[in-house]
Amino acid sequence: MTVGNNFLHSFWQFSKKPSAAIGLLILGGILAASILAPLIAPYSPYAQNLQDKLLPPGPDHIMGTDEFGRDVFSRILAGSKFSLSAGFVSVFVGLAGGLILGIPAGYIGGSLDKGLMLICDIMLSFPGIVMAMALTMVFGPGIFTPMITVGISSMPIFARLVRAQFLSFREAPFVEAMRAAGASDLRIAFKHILPNSMGPILIQATLRIGTAIITAATLSFLGLGAQPPEPEWGSMLNSARAYFMTNPYLAMFPGLAITLSVIAINLIGDALRDHLDPKLKER
Repeated sequence: MTVGNNFLHSFWQFSKKPSAAIGLLILGGILAASILAPLIAPYSPYAQNLQDKLLPPGPDHIMGTDEFGRDVFSRILAGSKFSLSAGFVSVFVGLAGGLILGIPAGYIGGSLDKGLMLICDIMLSFPGIVMAMALTMVFGPGIFTPMITVGISSMPIFARLVRAQFLSFREAPFVEAMRAAGASDLRIAFKHILPNSMGPILIQATLRIGTAIITAATLSFLGLGAQPPEPEWGSMLNSARAYFMTNPYLAMFPGLAITLSVIAINLIGDALRDHLDPKLKER
C-alpha cells in the first residue's frame, strides 16, 4: 500500500468517527462559505444604505442589517476568511516557533535546554490574551496583527510539548541504533524523532486553532485587531454592543459563527486525539 493510499485509508477511518464527521461537516461548510463568499453573498459587505439601517432579519436580509444598512449575512460570509485565517495562521506561527525552540531544547539538552525553557517560562507567566495584547501594542492594530501576536503567544506551549516528545525519544532503542549506524543528529532529529512525535503535536495544534480564533476575535472586539469597516467577526461584535438591547441579532449572528467554528474544530481535535492515541483506542 502506497503512502497516499495509507493516508486516504487513515483519513477514511478517522472521518467515520461521529465527532469527526460532524466537525468536518461544519468546518467544511464554513470554509466553503468563506471561499465562495464573493459569489454567494447577496450584497456587498462594505456597501452602506442608511435607509435600510437596523432592519431585523427578513426576506431581503436574512440576518438583518447593521447601523449603516450593511447586510449582516454578507458581512458574516466575508468575515469568515479573516477569522479562520487568524486561527490557522497563528497556530502555524506558534508551531513553527515551538519547533525551533523545542527541538534543540529536547534533543541537545543541557544549558541550551535551561535557557530556552527559561524564555518559555517567562512567556507563560503572562496570560495568553495579555501577551497578545502587549504584542499588539508593538505591532499596531490591523487584520494581520492577531495572526502574528496570537502565534507568538502560543510558541512556548508548542515548545514545551515538542521538548517533552524529544526527551522521551532521544534515548529510545531505535535512536541509539541510528547513532550506532552513523546517522547524523539532524537526520535522527528530523527524519526519525520528529515524525514519531507528530501525533500529540498535531492534536495540540488542532485544538489550539479554536483558542486562536477566540483570542483573535477578542483582540478585534477590543479594537486591537481588524479595524472598521472590515467585516471581522470580533469587530462586528464590538460594533453590536451599542445595539445589544434593541437589535440583539447584530451580536447573535457573529457570535454564533465563532461558536460553531470553535465547536467544529474542537470536535475534530477530540476525534484526532482518539484516533492517534493508542491507549484511547484500546478503551
